[in-house]
Amino acid sequence: MHNKEFNIAPLSGSYMITSIVGFLISAFYIMPNSMTWGFTFVLFFTLMFIASLISMTYAPSDWPLRMDNKKI
Repeated sequence: MHNKEFNIAPLSGSYMITSIVGFLISAFYIMPNSMTWGFTFVLFFTLMFIASLISMTYAPSDWPLRMDNKKI
């Protein structure tokens, strides 16, 4: 069996900020006007925020150094 390690992409800080700002705009501006679109955008930006937390926690800290690793 192969030892499979997780391949978690490192996401930038602007990705997290985009998810926070998008959540706030969706919750306070879009949701009062349209419940369906507001819920959809809130769910989408919440998933983006969770992805950024997972990336921040589990992404390798030496990822720029390991990008050239190729298994032959």
